[in-house]
Amino acid sequence: MCIATAISLLMILICAMATYGAYKQHAAWIIPFFCYQIFDFALNTLVAISVLVYPSTIQDYLRHPPIFLFPYKEEIMSVNPTCLVVIILLFISIILAFKGYLISCVWNCYRYINSRNNSDVLVYITTNDTA
Repeated sequence: MCIATAISLLMILICAMATYGAYKQHAAWIIPFFCYQIFDFALNTLVAISVLVYPSTIQDYLRHPPIFLFPYKEEIMSVNPTCLVVIILLFISIILAFKGYLISCVWNCYRYINSRNNSDVLVYITTNDTA
């Protein structure tokens, strides 16, 4: 329980840092949140690979779940194992695509703030003066 509380507080701190960094336009404050997103994406990719490589672990997990009150356990156990793997991989693929999109959003925000604070940006002034 203490570890879960510490991780939750750390995540709140990282999210607050990213929000503050985006609001005050400090790009360095966004980096910890971006690193967390990359780490989370990598872990979810490993889960997808493990489901693909070891499809029998899904059935084993359903037979001995860590939670005693697993809803719809019998219905899920009756599904064809190959179909179950395809459904789970499709679900994980949708989640990975969404997480990839969010990583892209944070990276674009970081690049925007970095380029905005960069003094090497050239500014061209144009006028509509025809004289």
